Amino acid sequence: MAQARWEKLLQNLKQELEALNLSASDAREAVELDQSRVGRLSRMDALQGQAMNNAIAARRHNKLLAIEAALQRLEEQEFGYCVKCGDEIALKRLKLDPTVALCLGCSQ
Repeated sequence: MAQARWEKLLQNLKQELEALNLSASDAREAVELDQSRVGRLSRMDALQGQAMNNAIAARRHNKLLAIEAALQRLEEQEFGYCVKCGDEIALKRLKLDPTVALCLGCSQ
């Protein structure tokens, strides 16, 4: 794939994740403490939902960092090469996840 196609793919992934973060921001807000309005079990469910949404947000943040790193490697013309050993990363591996920075051998 040409560099421009990789860049477009990575930019689209980035925009998608940023949009998901915006739409889910209210699910990560603090859970109300007023148990007179919300029962104890409902509050526990809300806290669990909040924790799950925070974990999802953390994974999205890490993926965004990986996308930024891949875009940086593209800019430096080092995209597609292992950051550890310098070998070329298999095209199938990059197509599966364009943010990978390690070849198969170094990732194990």
